Amino acid sequence: MKNDNNESLSIFWTILSNALPPIGFFLYFKHRNQFPVKAQKAITNALIGIPVGLIGGYVLQNYIL
Repeated sequence: MKNDNNESLSIFWTILSNALPPIGFFLYFKHRNQFPVKAQKAITNALIGIPVGLIGGYVLQNYIL
């Protein structure tokens, strides 16, 4: 039962790896052997965070500032 709790990525780390993709990549390499599902969620959020950040930066720079 304890292994099930360790296999999911917490909400805090999910949001942080989405907002800061290098943290998601770090979590992936840290957990890839022992907790593959947790590592997969971290890398997925990191890869989603890259285009979201680029689009957000473009909109912020061109239309808001």
